Amino acid sequence: MFIGEFNHSIDPKGRVAVPFRLRKALGKGAVITRGLDNCLTIYTESEWNRIAKKLNELPMTNPKVRAFSRFMFSGAVEVGFDRQGRILVPEYLRQYAKLKSQAVVAGLYNKIEVWEPVAWDKTKAKTETDKSDIAKQLEGLGI
Repeated sequence: MFIGEFNHSIDPKGRVAVPFRLRKALGKGAVITRGLDNCLTIYTESEWNRIAKKLNELPMTNPKVRAFSRFMFSGAVEVGFDRQGRILVPEYLRQYAKLKSQAVVAGLYNKIEVWEPVAWDKTKAKTETDKSDIAKQLEGLGI
């Protein structure tokens, strides 16, 4: 399980550290791709395979399925860790998430998100403001 929020710098080569508490559950590598909220998402290999299998089982005759598959798969890349626990985030993914020199790495149970700090603060503030409404909407899901 991934939990917690961590601030890290991004070096000039595009490497960002994944905190040890999150990294140890990833094993030797992971998959990083575009996230749905203009962040990046890191998955364990097994979680990525589970998502990929589910997407592959959807009807490819549906244009939205094809579009979402393109979004997820074309942006994905397998990453490994260097000796300092960093991953190399490709330039196209850094551009997508608007990452420059700083990043917020957040654990979200079965995945990790990497955010541009100002975007993270805005998203977090909106969630904190709307938490009662969100909780009410989730009530029907048994949460």
